[in-house]
Amino acid sequence: MILLNIIFGYASDRAPSGREVGDMTKKLRESISEMLCGFPMVTGRLLKDDEGRWRVKCNDAGVRLVEARAKGSVEEWLRSVDREKELKLVHWEDMYYKPYFWSTFYVQITEFEEGGLAIGLSCTHLLADPTCAAMFIKAWANTTLGSEMLTPPLFHPLPPRRCSNHNLHRHPYTALIDHYESLIEKPILSTTSHHSTMTLAFTSEMVQSCMAMAKTLDPTDGFDPTPFEALAGLFWVCVSKVKGKKHGGLTNMSICLDMRKVLGLDKGFFGNCMVRNRVHGEGLEESGLSKAAFAIREVVEKMDHEGLMDLVEWLEGSDYQITPPFMNGGDLNCVNLDCVDSNSAIFEDCFNPIRVSCYVEPVFGGQILILPSPPGEGVFARVVMVTLPGDEIAKLCEDVLFLQFNPSILMAATKN
Repeated sequence: MILLNIIFGYASDRAPSGREVGDMTKKLRESISEMLCGFPMVTGRLLKDDEGRWRVKCNDAGVRLVEARAKGSVEEWLRSVDREKELKLVHWEDMYYKPYFWSTFYVQITEFEEGGLAIGLSCTHLLADPTCAAMFIKAWANTTLGSEMLTPPLFHPLPPRRCSNHNLHRHPYTALIDHYESLIEKPILSTTSHHSTMTLAFTSEMVQSCMAMAKTLDPTDGFDPTPFEALAGLFWVCVSKVKGKKHGGLTNMSICLDMRKVLGLDKGFFGNCMVRNRVHGEGLEESGLSKAAFAIREVVEKMDHEGLMDLVEWLEGSDYQITPPFMNGGDLNCVNLDCVDSNSAIFEDCFNPIRVSCYVEPVFGGQILILPSPPGEGVFARVVMVTLPGDEIAKLCEDVLFLQFNPSILMAATKN
C-alpha cells in the first residue's frame, strides 16, 4: 500500500506574542473536530465488499491525532533537517489485521519550544492524493481562521464516459493499460536500498533557462516545454547518467499527473486522481534534454479523457481481486504537483507555511517530486524533492548539466 506524507512548517516569528507552548495545539484540536464534519470519507473505515474490493464505511470513527513537542525553533530545525528527521513530524500505523479498527488518516501537531509549528498528515494513497491532502489542511486552516470551510470537498463517483465521444470502433489506448497491468502482475514487494532526499529551490529564472534549453531547435514543431516537462527532462537525463544506463539511452521513467482537469472534475473532488504512465528511454541520448522533454510531452498528450476512461473501465472490469501492494513500480518516478495548493493553508493572520514537503512511499527506482514554490518567488519557480539511493544523490550533485542551474539546497541529503 502506498503511503502519502505531507508536512507544513510555520515560522515562530509570525505567531501572536505571549502564546504558551500547547495553546496552538489546543486551538487546532478544537477546530479539526469541527472541520471533520465535512470529511466523512476521512473519518470512516475501510471494509471489503462482497467482491473483495475496498470501500469506505462512512462513520464518525475519526482520525488519529498525535501531539508532539520539539526543542528549539522551527527555523533551527529546518536549517539542519534531513529526510529521517523530517519524517518524525508525521505519524503512521500499519493496517491492523482487522482493517475496520484502523484509521486511514493520521495527523501530528508538533509545537517547537522556542516557537513555530509543524503539521504532518499521513494517509493511504488508496483514498487520497497530494491535492486532497492539501485540500484537507486548507479546510482545517479555513475553519481555524474564520470558522467557515471556504473550499468544501466533493465526494462522488467518477463521471461515466461521455456518450458523444464513445466510439465503439476506436481502439483503446493500450499503453496506459499495459503499464498498470505490468505493475499489478509484477509488483515490487520490498527494497533494500537506503534512500536519501534532497530538496532544491529553482528560481523563476533557472526554470526559464531550463525551458529554453529543452526547447527543440526546429521552430516548425511548435514545442514550448512547460516547467514540469523541462525539469522532468532535466532530472531524467541527469539521473540516467548517475544510474549508468547501459546500451545507450535513458532509464525508463514513469510520470505521474493529477487528472482532475482532464476528467472534467472540480478541483474539490476528493479522491486519488493521480495517474502514471511510462516514458521509454530507449533511443534517447543522455545529453539530449530537448528530446527527453519532447518524449515526456508526447506521453502527456496521450493521457486524454478517452484514454483515462479506457483505463478506468479496464480496472473496474478486471478480475484482479487484490489490492496491489505498491503501484509506483521500479522505474524512476517523476510526479507533477503543480496543482497542489499547499501555500494557502493559513491558520492565523500572516501565519502561512514557510516550508511544505511531500513524501510518497515506498521509493524503489528513485523519485522526483516537482512542487510549486511559495508565493512571491515567481510564476515559474519550483521546489523539487529528489529521492535516490545515497550514492546516487552525491553523483547527481556533481553532474555537469545539473550544476549549470545551481539551485539552492533547502534540505541536504543524509550523508552515509
